[in-house]
Amino acid sequence: MRIVFFPLIVAIIFFCACEPSYKETKIPLDSYKIEQGFQLEVLASEPLLKAPVAMDFDDRGRMWVAQMPGYMNDMQGSDEDKPVGSIRILEDLDGDGITDHAKVFLDSLVMPRALAHVYGGLLYAEPPNLWFAEIEKDRPVNRVLVDSIYAAVGNPEHQPNGLLMNVDNWIYSAKSNFRYRRHKGTWLKEPTTFRGQWGIAQDDFGRLYYNDNSRLLLGDFVLPNTVINNPYHLPKASVDRLLTKDQRVYPLHATMVNRGYAEGVLNADSILVATTAACSPLVYRGGQFPPNYAGNVFVCLPEANAVKRMVLNFTGDATLAEHAWKGKEFLAATDEGFRPVALRNGPDGSLYIVDMHRGMIGHHAYLSPYLKEKNKVVRLDTLVDYGRILRVKANAAKPISLPDIDRLSPNDWIALLSSENGWLRDRALQLLIHNAPQGYTAEVTMAALDPSNGMGQIHALYVLEAWEALSLDVLAQLMEKGGVEVASHALVLSKHFLDNGNLTEVLATFKKVLARNSLMLDVYLSSVLGHGMALDAQRFTPLMAQVTARHPQNKVVMDGLMSGLGGMDLSDTLQLASMVEPLERSMVNRQNGKMNPIYSRQSLNEDNRTSGAKLFHQICASCHGVNGGGIDGLAPPLMNSEYVANTEQLALILLHGLVGPIHVNGEAYDLNLAMPGLIRNENISDKDIADIISYVTNAFSDVPKTLSEERIQVLRTVKSSTGMEYTEQELRNVQVAEKHHASK
Repeated sequence: MRIVFFPLIVAIIFFCACEPSYKETKIPLDSYKIEQGFQLEVLASEPLLKAPVAMDFDDRGRMWVAQMPGYMNDMQGSDEDKPVGSIRILEDLDGDGITDHAKVFLDSLVMPRALAHVYGGLLYAEPPNLWFAEIEKDRPVNRVLVDSIYAAVGNPEHQPNGLLMNVDNWIYSAKSNFRYRRHKGTWLKEPTTFRGQWGIAQDDFGRLYYNDNSRLLLGDFVLPNTVINNPYHLPKASVDRLLTKDQRVYPLHATMVNRGYAEGVLNADSILVATTAACSPLVYRGGQFPPNYAGNVFVCLPEANAVKRMVLNFTGDATLAEHAWKGKEFLAATDEGFRPVALRNGPDGSLYIVDMHRGMIGHHAYLSPYLKEKNKVVRLDTLVDYGRILRVKANAAKPISLPDIDRLSPNDWIALLSSENGWLRDRALQLLIHNAPQGYTAEVTMAALDPSNGMGQIHALYVLEAWEALSLDVLAQLMEKGGVEVASHALVLSKHFLDNGNLTEVLATFKKVLARNSLMLDVYLSSVLGHGMALDAQRFTPLMAQVTARHPQNKVVMDGLMSGLGGMDLSDTLQLASMVEPLERSMVNRQNGKMNPIYSRQSLNEDNRTSGAKLFHQICASCHGVNGGGIDGLAPPLMNSEYVANTEQLALILLHGLVGPIHVNGEAYDLNLAMPGLIRNENISDKDIADIISYVTNAFSDVPKTLSEERIQVLRTVKSSTGMEYTEQELRNVQVAEKHHASK
């Protein structure tokens, strides 16, 4: 018997040994509709992924993904503070282009929300911290705390994220007013413009783009940190600008949205009209899509199960965006689980989509009664433990063989600075900066002066800047004869050379820039002139006068001029008539200590509905229920209660308490119990009461409301006749008196 079965046993063992220990999940895409000329494919899916929210590529082209499975596992957002998040490395071991293996890089994380491969390691955010870890054999080593208050407070919808390395070698985040950089082994942090909500992107020039839930696309008209050098001037014309007034979206089906009951949110067919959850814009820089797609912006629309395409137009001092089409999206699905939350340009020139693939994507602090009621039927909250990475390829895309980029020679990296693929350009830039190979300054300088490729010139400039090998002579050549985009960067970088020893040469170069008569160059010239004026006002003021005379009503130019004058005694420049008003306003701000908020804000405050939700669950939910439905024998419902609709009544109840019997929604409740007031709790502030009101009116009524802390302070003194809990009738009488008083 043993002899008979031995060959069979050997065969079984051999077969099992050869069979891969991984499997590729096949996901049908029949319910997805993509623009003609493109193909959509699933590269990774569950069980390899679970609630992915961000991704990046390493030098080998592998995908690294941050997962947030603790987010909205149910309608109450239970256990979101549990360490169930992770960062995984996705690999294609059999070489067919589809992910078949996932390797854990970091585990037991709480709400990891962003990651970036920079400086030879991984930068990642796990609130409240921003960490950097070197990588050794796909394991984290030498972990460094970059910022202990990167995302100090707030819920996942309103915490810093993104971690975008721009061409200027600074790392920017959405929902943040700080940027980061590593120089000679030390991490630097400095203020920058506050930008967006979820996701951030750059174009080839280095301008930044972002958005928020209800606005498809915002952006800066100028390069980062070029108009904020005056801490007492708040630029409004040049940064954080709405790029389109058209917020229309075009879903394929009726999607479930939080405020669907409000007028104008849905059309007659219950189709979403305008965006309510726009996020993660991306400028396509891959070089593989048709030429008319270069520099287009793609925007995630998770509430519409779609991805939008927008076209940018530049005027020299502004950026305008328009929808690529009316009536349709670049990609849309009837799959309600399709939740695109992040986009990436890939090493192969394709567009990559991070699909969180989750039913509920709105935080529980913001969910309306309308959505909760709708969800009882469709049960989207049960759609958890999924996640996908999708890839969009152009049918006509040229095959790309991705080089093992970190093993190329420095000369190869320098050549890649001019690649048509933005990902390769960015990686080559980072590798040159991080590795700083000796003896290549001349080659990079040649690339900076090579007019055949403007993008390569810009990247080369910032390699030289990081190496501290940039010369004023190179910048002067580019300011005088370079393309306007390259010359603009040279102008921005020239301020580092403004000292008493270089003033004559810089002044002569600035005069040549002015003679080019370019609006775009004048914008950046305006931002650096003030630095020269601080050293020699007599020689530089005439140039500033010429710029203002050429653009007397241009507010973007004025933002640049005001920024450059940040360190000056402003009274010396008041003779420039067109600048009198903004200069005087800046002087008043200086006298009153009123600074641009980016210089005084150290971290974001927690939004009121989130803190209100926490307080509600700590103080109120045990009696009223986490869903506001009330608990028999303990407390009546809050859902659609007339007491919730009236914020002053609600404040009086919270402060002083309420004793039954009472009526809610026409039903009598005589529980023989009293709700104690919070006024005797010294740890509960007026802000806490205001936050609870903000959350309760949002969660349990269709009309979210707020009540000011000042009004709550007044209501602390409006006590019942007994000085204890109010009765229902007395509460109504007090309110009548208050309204009568207000009408007087």
